[in-house]
Amino acid sequence: MPKTLADIKKSLDCHLGRRLQLKANGGRKKTIERAGILRETYRAVFVVDLDQDDNAIERVSYSYTDILTEAVEITFDDEVATGVAAAK
Repeated sequence: MPKTLADIKKSLDCHLGRRLQLKANGGRKKTIERAGILRETYRAVFVVDLDQDDNAIERVSYSYTDILTEAVEITFDDEVATGVAAAK
């Protein structure tokens, strides 16, 4: 797991435009699972365009702190087959 926010951003920069699976803490023991494409990374947040078939909203954004604190877990689809989670 990357140790700093800068390391997390660099890791995500390498995966721009790739499909991913996203698990986020929804509060009160709820887990939100979504699929989409990593579109953009900014200084403090990253943006995921969600699949329209499964979600009512078009895109979501999370901070790199969410990954660091493990409130959000990202797995890229091409790495699911090998069992490697890039951002975790």
